[in-house]
Amino acid sequence: MNTQIKRLEDKTIELTLSIPWEDIQKTYSEVVDDFVKETELPGFRKGKAPREAVEAKLDKNKVYEEVMQRLIPKVYSEAVEKEKIHPVVMPKITLTEAKEGSAWKILAITCERPEITLADYKKAVSEAKATKANKIWVPGQEPAKEEQEKDKKLSLDELLTAVFGTIKATLPAILVDQEVNHLLSDLVDQTKKLGLTVEQYLSSTNRNAESIRKEYEEQAKRTLTLEFALEDIADKEGILVSDDDIDTIIKTAKSPEEKASLEKQRYYLATILRRQKTIDMLANV
Repeated sequence: MNTQIKRLEDKTIELTLSIPWEDIQKTYSEVVDDFVKETELPGFRKGKAPREAVEAKLDKNKVYEEVMQRLIPKVYSEAVEKEKIHPVVMPKITLTEAKEGSAWKILAITCERPEITLADYKKAVSEAKATKANKIWVPGQEPAKEEQEKDKKLSLDELLTAVFGTIKATLPAILVDQEVNHLLSDLVDQTKKLGLTVEQYLSSTNRNAESIRKEYEEQAKRTLTLEFALEDIADKEGILVSDDDIDTIIKTAKSPEEKASLEKQRYYLATILRRQKTIDMLANV
């Protein structure tokens, strides 16, 4: 397999992979063999029909689809290892050339972690707190001590907005697109639960497909930028998550099934806990 790689400034990576015709032929034969094992023709028991008879009835396009489903993950993984790539998203795969007797080519677009530049995030949070605390005092409307203390604290959105203002990042388009598609998928699910179509929902909120996608793009960029930034802040501040921290969460499971599910998600739990610890640290600067 031949590989060509193109790295873009925003950390997008374009891989052009050439799959030898011999590999395609071999996999095609393996796919046909599997179909033979599962096919039952008149006069023959399941898996006992002549290969030629089974192959003659197969849809060649479907066979090649199965060939690609088997080959693409393999060749992509090999290319990622060969080129020492560290993808943070699933690749977007396009078959660009497919002629019998010749090598087939696919284009795999993925990306690595974007670079994040942080300014003085602690100073930004402190200034946001000071601004909130220095509200205009109105005679005769002295707030209670509890309210005064509450006013000094930032809400989660206020804190993240302060941090976001210190970040510079260029996000790969494929990363943003995947997050937007996830948000749009959630929107479809939510509207279905309400008994509405997406078009009906958008009409009721005076929006259209173009405006909602633009809105979601801005939301996706903010969310992704903050996620990567919080990881960098955690690294800089030496914030760690212990096994005991994770075990404490797992112990809250209400059933053996839920506990088993949480055990399988230890890495995800560690990510969430570390992010929360980072936010707690920022809230107390």
